Amino acid sequence: MDRVEAMNIFVRVAELASFTRAGDSLGLPKASVSGAVQQLETQLGTRLLHRTTRKVQLTQDGQIFYERCKDLLADMDELESLFQQTPAHISGRIRIDMPTAMARNLVIPRLPDFLASYPAVEIELSSTDRRVDLVREGFDCVVRVGQLADSGLIARPLGQLRIINCVSPGYLEKFGEPQTLEELAEHHWLVHYVLTLGAKSSGWEYWDGQSYRNLPMNGPVTVNNADAYTQACLAGLGIIQAPEAGLRQYIEKGQLVEILKNFAAEPMPISLIYPNRRNLSKRVQVFMDWVAGLVKDYA
Repeated sequence: MDRVEAMNIFVRVAELASFTRAGDSLGLPKASVSGAVQQLETQLGTRLLHRTTRKVQLTQDGQIFYERCKDLLADMDELESLFQQTPAHISGRIRIDMPTAMARNLVIPRLPDFLASYPAVEIELSSTDRRVDLVREGFDCVVRVGQLADSGLIARPLGQLRIINCVSPGYLEKFGEPQTLEELAEHHWLVHYVLTLGAKSSGWEYWDGQSYRNLPMNGPVTVNNADAYTQACLAGLGIIQAPEAGLRQYIEKGQLVEILKNFAAEPMPISLIYPNRRNLSKRVQVFMDWVAGLVKDYA
């Protein structure tokens, strides 16, 4: 195994803090991953990682070597990309995470077009509503909806998602359509969405002409993922507030109805997040540009 390959393996082990997870992400057996790190330690004459039965942790020398490896590998990637101007020359694996609804409705249906343009690229697509740890879990980039925390990561704004209020036709037949906030307060059926079950829902959000406010409402069902949230609304369990792009297909088919158009919730920003500009390979750059183009129609 050459030194550059061993350095790539070491960086992945350091970021995932696991030989097993690093091997899985690289498609290598654990023994090969461990052997590559041992090879580096022998060549350098120092221990790079503390190993226990429960975790793997960088030593002080390992931390220094990790930072230098990242810079060196990024520079090599950029240098190689100078001579890879055609799509057929762009190769390698891209690991990305995005919300489930976006993956299902927008990215996966058009992914064959991307892979046809870049046939040597492999995609690892994670779709979940939880906030993944981009660096620790080895993602090249992630798509996030909502306000961003100050994490030190690089953010590329992609636009704003319009949030609408929806119910099923069956709900309207049973309860009627509220026209004012006073009438809405009497509609005690709201499907609550929280990231962690047991957390308190903020209620129904609306613009009062000066600021966004929340109206507490009761509801029989609380869910913690976007698919369940939409399905609960389709089943007539209550009102939901969600990005219009993800509900568009149901509205067009008459399965959902938009209500209270003058009392919409605050639009949600959508962003691409990645660790470091210098670490962006050509394959990640072209994929991010492709996703940004798709979101122009989605946002």
